[in-house]
Amino acid sequence: MKMDAIQKRLIAEVAGLHEVPAGAYNFRANSQLAGRQTTANIDIQSKEDGSGIDITIKPGTKNESVHIPVVLSASGIKETVYNDFYVGAGADVVIVAGCGIDNCGTQDSEHDGVHRFFLEKGAKVKYVEKHYGSGDGDGKRILNPVTEVTMAEDSSMEMEMVQIKGVDSTERMTKASLKAGARLVIRERLMTHGQQKAFSGYRVTLDGEGASADVVSRSVARDTSFQKFDARIAGNAPCHGHTECDSIIMDQGKILAVPSLEANHVDAELVHEAAIGKIAGDQLIKLMTLGLTEKEAEEQIINGFLK
Repeated sequence: MKMDAIQKRLIAEVAGLHEVPAGAYNFRANSQLAGRQTTANIDIQSKEDGSGIDITIKPGTKNESVHIPVVLSASGIKETVYNDFYVGAGADVVIVAGCGIDNCGTQDSEHDGVHRFFLEKGAKVKYVEKHYGSGDGDGKRILNPVTEVTMAEDSSMEMEMVQIKGVDSTERMTKASLKAGARLVIRERLMTHGQQKAFSGYRVTLDGEGASADVVSRSVARDTSFQKFDARIAGNAPCHGHTECDSIIMDQGKILAVPSLEANHVDAELVHEAAIGKIAGDQLIKLMTLGLTEKEAEEQIINGFLK
């Protein structure tokens, strides 16, 4: 399938791609396969029922990547896609996902992606998921991602979740279970504006000795938008868990932070932090003395905060 200029722009926004990547990839545009490439170590197969793909990464695979971006440029599309990742023992790979929606019509466009990861012993994954919305239509841009992670002993996963612009409604749910020595790091960056709504839920279970999780969200709520951050870490063994929400509230925005910890073992070390506040006045004044307008100073502060 040949992609048009809008679809190519969306691919660049959510996956950082301006040309076809060298590694494995699967491009999806308006509910159709737009391109696929496999490698000797990474195989991509469509599910028999057509609901998504299976990505199998051979044990020991190093320095390879998988790109699986999704773009919607037609109004009125609603789809649910199931993608399963099987990462072999000792593999070390980068997986780049994400969805971009350009809606210039009157009907809502929605993509719900369910990504399930199965990491074998010692596997290492860096996972990047970006969401982006554009278009001047009255139809909404809706994204509801679900991520489920099963981590074997001594595996590690670093997740970067980014949503900065244009998504009217999103409900993100991330679930993870970790065996002994497994390590999970999650970094979320989120900005809402207008009447947008965003819910981020994290459920992490530390089941093995030495397992650790670090879940940190940074967000900005502008105009009359609403955000809810709901993170729960359960420690069922000698382990370490940390969750943090750091947010800037502006205009008439609203933010609800719900950090939760559950210790089921005497040697479970769990910590949570939450901070919500407006931009400090002295920061604005300092930048304005350098010649920036108040609006320019706000943008500089927000960009640095979400970087």
